[in-house]
Amino acid sequence: MRPEGDPVTLPLWRERSGWLFVLLTAVAIALVLYLSGQTGGGGVATRPHPVAPPADIVPDVLPMELAPVTEDDARAANAKIPLITKDFATPRPFVYAGDGDARSRARDCLAAAMLYEAGDDSKGQLAVGQVIINRARHPAFPKSICGVVFQGSERSTGCQFTFTCDGALSRRYSDAAWTRAQVNADMMMSGLTYPAVGLATHYHTDWVRPYWSDSLEKIAIVDTHLFFRWPGYWGTPGAFRGAVSGSDGPIAKMAALSPLHALALGVAPTELAGVDANAALGEAKVIAGAGEAAGRDTIYVALDRKAAPESFVTTALRLCGDKPYCKFMGWTNPTLKPDSDAMSDMQRAAMTFSYLRDDKAGFEKALWNCSEYKRDDARQCMKR
Repeated sequence: MRPEGDPVTLPLWRERSGWLFVLLTAVAIALVLYLSGQTGGGGVATRPHPVAPPADIVPDVLPMELAPVTEDDARAANAKIPLITKDFATPRPFVYAGDGDARSRARDCLAAAMLYEAGDDSKGQLAVGQVIINRARHPAFPKSICGVVFQGSERSTGCQFTFTCDGALSRRYSDAAWTRAQVNADMMMSGLTYPAVGLATHYHTDWVRPYWSDSLEKIAIVDTHLFFRWPGYWGTPGAFRGAVSGSDGPIAKMAALSPLHALALGVAPTELAGVDANAALGEAKVIAGAGEAAGRDTIYVALDRKAAPESFVTTALRLCGDKPYCKFMGWTNPTLKPDSDAMSDMQRAAMTFSYLRDDKAGFEKALWNCSEYKRDDARQCMKR
């Protein structure tokens, strides 16, 4: 008789149970490894990241065509679209790659969209500006600021931003409003973000109903505006990696609003935002640079004390035109405006506003005398 447990005499059920134990152990290990990979070791399952489609396949950009419904019906239908808060991602800061006139043209395109789409409202302007920057980074849209803003504007209907094709640009806002929009645009092109709208690429007011509303995900509400992203991969951060051009060219529809667009097109900038540049230039004192400073002119101007301080930027841009170097200085006290490049300490201390552009150095800066005009951003104050 062989000893109990000898392989030859082991009962069949015990042999089978041994193999079953091995099999169950293997299955358990595989399951643990699978769950670990899905949760990242944290124990909470996460949705796998969408896989990027081929580079030549991008979603269609549909024109802003509205369904023929009443405002009340549009609001009711828009309210039924669920607000998606899962996987909400904030935009990365954007810094425009170019400088000089190209940057100024891009700024004016962005400012025009912000002002004519949102009015003279800073929060609304920043929300619109963020959508435009999001689009410029997305492969489905043009890769420049002006290109995004004026996409489809050659058509009477179907443009992406209605102000570019409905005649709204013939209406003029005040100098102060235009300058505020320029300042907001400049900040967004220098790294400011508006996180509330995330990676939205589309928006509309709640009293209209675009045909594309149901095909996108509603991710944010800012006052009466609804903001949307594409579903799937095209609404994730991985899709917003496109390089944005730093060489925006002139846009004909901007010529009446922006002298930098007008001058690049060879068009005389007349009635620009209500400012008579020729009259202002006639009252200015221009000190021409000589020798090594040739081409580095300085403009001395008496400013209107009753004018909005933001309008000083507009005046400077008009008078500097397309000069690659321009130094502009203004005084609200005309008796202290210098008549030559020799400036006393009293005159320097009384200076109200200064603007300097140096394309060669890639520098552009506007500063105010904050003892005379308070600024929200201390970086806009002259140093004393």
